Amino acid sequence: MRPVRATAVLVLLGALGVTGCSSTATPDPGTGTTPDRSASPGPAEDATAGGGSDAATDDGGTADAGTTVGGATEDAPTTGGTTVDPAVPPELDVEVVLDGLAIPWDVAPRPDGTVLVTERGGRLLAHRDGLTQEVATDLDHLFASGEAGLMGLAVEEDTVYLCHAWAPTDGPGDVRVTAHTLTEDLTSAALQAVVVDGIPLTSGRHSGCRLLLQDDGTLLVGTGDAADEANPQDLDSLGGKVLHVRTDGGAADPASAPHGADPRILTYGHRNVQGLAEQPGTGEIFSVEHGPAVDDEVNVLEPGANYGWAPGPGYDEGVPMTDLERFPDAVEAVWSSGDPTHATSGAAFLEGEAWGAWEGALAVAELKGSGMTVLSLDGREVVDEARVPELEGSYGRLRSVVLDDDGALWVTTSNGSDDVVLRVTPRG
Repeated sequence: MRPVRATAVLVLLGALGVTGCSSTATPDPGTGTTPDRSASPGPAEDATAGGGSDAATDDGGTADAGTTVGGATEDAPTTGGTTVDPAVPPELDVEVVLDGLAIPWDVAPRPDGTVLVTERGGRLLAHRDGLTQEVATDLDHLFASGEAGLMGLAVEEDTVYLCHAWAPTDGPGDVRVTAHTLTEDLTSAALQAVVVDGIPLTSGRHSGCRLLLQDDGTLLVGTGDAADEANPQDLDSLGGKVLHVRTDGGAADPASAPHGADPRILTYGHRNVQGLAEQPGTGEIFSVEHGPAVDDEVNVLEPGANYGWAPGPGYDEGVPMTDLERFPDAVEAVWSSGDPTHATSGAAFLEGEAWGAWEGALAVAELKGSGMTVLSLDGREVVDEARVPELEGSYGRLRSVVLDDDGALWVTTSNGSDDVVLRVTPRG
């Protein structure tokens, strides 16, 4: 299937000097020794308007593809006393739940009403009953710079899984996933185990670090290629991959790994995986990935498959995101941004009748795009795309998007300062 090309013109912010894939202009709150930068000779993505998909740009234009709720059909479902027309997208209410943050990377609502948030600089926050407190963690040697720091988050009962960059003073660093036990009063999270280590780290560029906890208790881990040309196609490297692991770190399904690969690898040939979402009803995993100057991608993951990213010598990015000439069997994207890129990031499927025409659609946050694209699907096929007018340029760069058990969408911004966590719900 050829990828669906984006047609919406984006509202893009002026050069913000922000982080995540982030800006080098923001003070680095991280600790530890800077890893070897020799493997990342190109400019940082956040510092380039054209060649890096997480760049803030001053391009103009706007497209409001969302529509407001119209008249209801006779058999339309109702929510909260309001009739919902399943043929049209909903109007949305947007609530700022937390503010004054610095690059909140991920968010995890819990069934008890607690919301956990990671900040790139190393803070884990817990918000409950209108109060926010810092959760003490033992993230020694955290490396926070550019697109690295404290990033992905997943929660299972009292266990918190964190994906972060680690750089000791006496050796090479890496990106790793660690498990922590959360105390009942939310004051601390004690290190329980290192689940995965050895994910490559260079300057902090292309650090991936998206986590998705599955119903069977296993973890999917999206990784970046660390701006190293060899990593995406190297079946011994964990860079430029999606990993599938048990929570003790072992391979979840070694038979699904590519032939000859590290058994923890599910798919390979990725550039920088920023989003992972499971499609309701099918169980298929959709990934969201940054492109270089063109072609951010949404992919459907097929165990053992190659997604065709292989930059040339010196990390030359003038190659297709899915290089079918070099890799004829590579899996093509189900959606691609074309030119310009949006800097697509986190993603979640919308569930619940209140979402109207968007029920079952994939909501994709955008950094450079400063908004959100909603992709309506028929199975794997993207049949429509729309912008979310309530988020269009209103809150700056959007990074993570997570659906809670009540069908509300939680969204983090990534502007470098005065960042917020939003709760987005269909009106009614």
